[in-house]
Amino acid sequence: MESFETIVGPATEVHGRLVASESLRIDGSVIGNIEARQGKNVSIALGRTGVVQGDIYAFRVLVAGRVEGNIYATERVELHEGAEVRGDITYGQLGIEHGAKLNGLMISRNSDDQDASAGDSAAIFQANWSKIKSQ
Repeated sequence: MESFETIVGPATEVHGRLVASESLRIDGSVIGNIEARQGKNVSIALGRTGVVQGDIYAFRVLVAGRVEGNIYATERVELHEGAEVRGDITYGQLGIEHGAKLNGLMISRNSDDQDASAGDSAAIFQANWSKIKSQ
């Protein structure tokens, strides 16, 4: 059961980098990257009206809205019905409901069978994740 301490409402638009120390629900728009604070198991949930134009770095990412950017989740990514992601997804576990759309690569952090492009995305993920953890 998720508990969200911060909610970006449907009438709210945020511009810039957003760093979360606790789980976050987005029903509005975020133009910029969303990142989990170092050492925190933060969940980011995107409601049906939520839009993110940027990358998302978190423990768990739940999407019912639209993401135009990459998703990097150390534990799990869930794409619910109506979700639309235009970017790559790097994940530990992945759940996709019927009606979700993905235009990008799915890259398992646990996979030993990665092609060259997935390897490049994984290297980018590791470099960005290291930056987040050092902040």
